[in-house]
Amino acid sequence: MRYRQKGRSPCGEGKLKIEVVHSKLLSELERKRIVAFCSRAYDEDMEPVFSTFADATHVLGFYGGSLASHALWITRDLQVDHLPPLRTAYVEAVATHPAHRNRGFATAIMRRLAIEIQGFDLAALSPFDVRYYTRLGWEVWQGPLLIRTRNGLQPSPEDEVVMILRLPKTPVLDLTRPLSAEWREGELW
Repeated sequence: MRYRQKGRSPCGEGKLKIEVVHSKLLSELERKRIVAFCSRAYDEDMEPVFSTFADATHVLGFYGGSLASHALWITRDLQVDHLPPLRTAYVEAVATHPAHRNRGFATAIMRRLAIEIQGFDLAALSPFDVRYYTRLGWEVWQGPLLIRTRNGLQPSPEDEVVMILRLPKTPVLDLTRPLSAEWREGELW
């Protein structure tokens, strides 16, 4: 996706203006503002994390001219057991400015993201709140979580949680089977 797509979503008292922007189309200043926004929302320096998001697509929600909510996806290959890998839209950096929380902005961003990723085999994320994503149709992966490395499959930490969103191309999945992702720098999931 190499375009800026705009739209509006009804939220709260006004309207959230949503833009879908590929990272290659962001200016350095826009990128820095997004990283700073997410750093404030997560209360940690997100620059090292963002530097690992190659070829990301951002879903930006603006309210009153300011960034109010954000999510992005990157492409990863998730594999169920020994089946062929699934081209997965892996969602990262879901964040809403504290002044705009509990107004439906993150929900609007996630719904728009779900529309944008319909061409993928699957969507996945590591949730901050399982109940929130369950409400949006995401499901907890119940089987073992593994990371594919040069030395074979490595188990993920036991407290790791991954959720999936079924898309039109998603095959029938047994959520109790092992699920693996390729190794990456930083957070593995």
